[in-house]
Amino acid sequence: MTIITKMKNSLLRLLFPLRCPVCDGIVRHSEGKICAHCEPRLKLLTPPWCLKCGKKVEDGMSLCEDCQRTGHTYDRGRALYEYSSAAPGLYRFKYSGRQEYADFYADQAAEYLGEFIKSVNPDALIPIPLHPKRKNKRGYNQAEVLALRIGEKMDIPVYSDLLLRSRNTRPLKRLSRQERQNNLKNAFIIRQNDVKLGVTILIDDIYTTGATIDEAAGVLKAAGAREVYFLSLACGAGV
Repeated sequence: MTIITKMKNSLLRLLFPLRCPVCDGIVRHSEGKICAHCEPRLKLLTPPWCLKCGKKVEDGMSLCEDCQRTGHTYDRGRALYEYSSAAPGLYRFKYSGRQEYADFYADQAAEYLGEFIKSVNPDALIPIPLHPKRKNKRGYNQAEVLALRIGEKMDIPVYSDLLLRSRNTRPLKRLSRQERQNNLKNAFIIRQNDVKLGVTILIDDIYTTGATIDEAAGVLKAAGAREVYFLSLACGAGV
């Protein structure tokens, strides 16, 4: 990095200071992209985890209770944080315009999930799409912002326009597993039929039951994808 580039970056940080993805306070330039005292508050998902969805499990378990009960269309997935530790920041990232958090999240994903990402050797990253009406109202798709940052950092193509959310589905937060599945049925379509991908990683912010990932994975596999994995920023407990 040249001296001029460093000066430009410093000036930009003064004019547009970064916000901490934990406390939302202004991050001092010397601290990077998160307050030094806040970083330990984010709890990384550590082993043992479910070999299918990546949720935290108890010692001796290979699959979480969810994955023992339910078959999934996707092949495998991983998440970065325990949901409870990251929830306030994820809410601001999703609904309050804090797109700059994606730079920190991408750094963490590359550092702690980079081995997983490289091991599946993806042809592309594909963000879970928002319906156009919801994206226009919010101004951006947080999954797309995250996918673009991870793709840039790890030199992986990102296809933001491959999947289209054709139905403006109900919010999933208060729906049961069966209601989620019914709500998401036929919610996605392939927009670019000329793109052929063998291995893909779906990118989303939060993994709960896997209904969204399963529906998207089914559409991709029907279009010729051989393997579909996912990466999310957080997920809940699996026991």
